[in-house]
Amino acid sequence: MNIHEYQAKEILKKHGVNIQRGIVADNPEKALAAAKELNKDTGTSWYVIKAQIHAGGRGKGTVNETGSHGVVLAKSLDEVIEKSKGIINGTLVTHQTGPEGKKVNKVLIAEDVYYPGASEVKEFYVSILLDRGKGCNVIMVSTEGGMDIEEVAANTPEKIIKEWIDPSVGLQAFQTRKLAFALGLEGNAFKEMVKFIHSLYRAYEATDSSMFEINPVLKTSDDRILAVDAKVNLDDNALYRHKDLVELRDLSEEDPAEIEAGKSGLSYVKLDGNVGCMVNGAGLAMATMDIIKLSGGEPANFLDVGGGANAETVEAGFRIILKDPNVKAILINIFGGIVRCDRVANGVVEAYKKIGNIEVPIIVRLQGTNAEEGAKIIQESGLKVYSAIVLKDAATLVSEVLA
Repeated sequence: MNIHEYQAKEILKKHGVNIQRGIVADNPEKALAAAKELNKDTGTSWYVIKAQIHAGGRGKGTVNETGSHGVVLAKSLDEVIEKSKGIINGTLVTHQTGPEGKKVNKVLIAEDVYYPGASEVKEFYVSILLDRGKGCNVIMVSTEGGMDIEEVAANTPEKIIKEWIDPSVGLQAFQTRKLAFALGLEGNAFKEMVKFIHSLYRAYEATDSSMFEINPVLKTSDDRILAVDAKVNLDDNALYRHKDLVELRDLSEEDPAEIEAGKSGLSYVKLDGNVGCMVNGAGLAMATMDIIKLSGGEPANFLDVGGGANAETVEAGFRIILKDPNVKAILINIFGGIVRCDRVANGVVEAYKKIGNIEVPIIVRLQGTNAEEGAKIIQESGLKVYSAIVLKDAATLVSEVLA
């Protein structure tokens, strides 16, 4: 589950991580009040206004309606009002949102921590995530903070330093010192970075997160270490242990179809293709998307109905897929291990009749328990549904209906 920057920073602050202070606002008047409060608490007279959306590249992104960037500097209270108006309720387009962009409902009014005239400010990159290949968490740091880390990884991978954490002993003091040394720090800045990484890792573990990305981490001119930005992804599978974190979910940032799928117990991710797919099992879903591409189509979604597919889940899956106007065909690929294929076939027929007026062709590939019985039910249904047992036959049918 993704959360906003201001929410991520509250989590970091709670666990002792030094952050760039800020106050969230959903209109220009509240933005002005936030700036005045920051001035009173921190003495800052310059303010950074940051659009709060679940996407990166905000500083380079553009608000369609006004032409403003998603992250701007305001050098007075008047500018806070003016520049907030240029962001709030606008549609921010970044390289991660796609051309449709995302509506900005809130901005974070943050203190300017770059101190006008300072010459010793440095930006770093720090992230924590699970290395699935090695089965342990890894901390990554780089001196190239504030830049596109993907480009750094591609062009100068030697500038990304990694430290793997043994889960049986946890993060050790020598590891944080090693990382701080790798960033070229010394003196008080070195000590502050060591504490920063320790606190960050503590927050990561305490919240059962799947990713922390702090870019940039700032060394100020007076050797403080601060999280200027924060991207936090919480592990959905652990949210039952964190009822307070569940409340941070912003449904307005999520795809409505994905929300609907979740309510029906389905795993759904929208893609940009023309063939909808409904599958039981993530591995089979990946193979299904491959076969769609090999047949000349493009997958329109990832949709896993789970091991207990029935008429209700099939109907819910149909309704979600059919909301995508780009879908020209639907491929249902079910392996009957836990569930019987004839039950799935009956569920497909029942859902088809219940929804009615389905104009796109549907290919149903059933394999496993009672696959032949399931194919017979599909073939004798009299509906615009094509049956296949072998995956190759399903691919051929996809090619034919798209032709």
